[in-house]
Amino acid sequence: MKLKLLFGALMLSAVTANAQMATLNENFNSFTAGNTTFPQNGWSAIVAPMTGAMPPVSPRMLVVGDADKTIQSYAGNNAVTPSYLIAPQIVAPTGDKTLSFATTLVSPSPGPGTLQIGLASNPADMSTFVPVGSAINVTTIGAVQNISVNIPASNSSYIVFKFTPSSTHVAIQIDNVVYNSATLGTSDLFSLKDNLKFAVNEENSALQFVGKVQPKNVEIYSAAGQKVASGKVENSNFNITTLQTGVYYLLIETTDGNTVKSKFIKK
Repeated sequence: MKLKLLFGALMLSAVTANAQMATLNENFNSFTAGNTTFPQNGWSAIVAPMTGAMPPVSPRMLVVGDADKTIQSYAGNNAVTPSYLIAPQIVAPTGDKTLSFATTLVSPSPGPGTLQIGLASNPADMSTFVPVGSAINVTTIGAVQNISVNIPASNSSYIVFKFTPSSTHVAIQIDNVVYNSATLGTSDLFSLKDNLKFAVNEENSALQFVGKVQPKNVEIYSAAGQKVASGKVENSNFNITTLQTGVYYLLIETTDGNTVKSKFIKK
């Protein structure tokens, strides 16, 4: 009887360990802070090796903070080799979901770094890493960048954050990782990120804007980069009835002369 119970417990553990996530919504606040906390909560890390610089300071993937925790990739004495943060295994993506997160350069980083999102088929082998979208330049200490990346259809089921420093002791931080279908967008210009928001209405016929900053003109581009619609925003609405279902990118000219970049999904 004990053997049967043990076998049942092992089977349950195996099923739990291999469970694939349909979505992700992680702010890392339940993680344990420290220098060597991975794997944790389904997340794992592959960290760059330590170089021969003296005194030796090894690269690290850190959980930092108290109640409000974040993840930091710290380059240590290795100025060129990337480190990787690997999210829990997801259901093989079909192209209908977006990954969003916040990132910033951490003080006292002596230089910038880049952050590349990608997909991997093996969480322990980054030779399977395939980039998704363009590399993100993380250049300013404390300036939070709100990033949104469409995840394409793929047989690879691990979302990976690839951190590459430009010099020793560079530290890049991420937080508030969400992987899900989304029809709500926000400005990703830092100075406007809290002042202009929009959503696709329930009928999927219009973009509806709200915020202290007023939109003036809109240009909409397909995922292939072709302009498919443009015009003025009237009564905080822009008509999208002529658009097919899919992912779109848009440029929003505001009444104060700024241009806001964002994206949305029309279902």
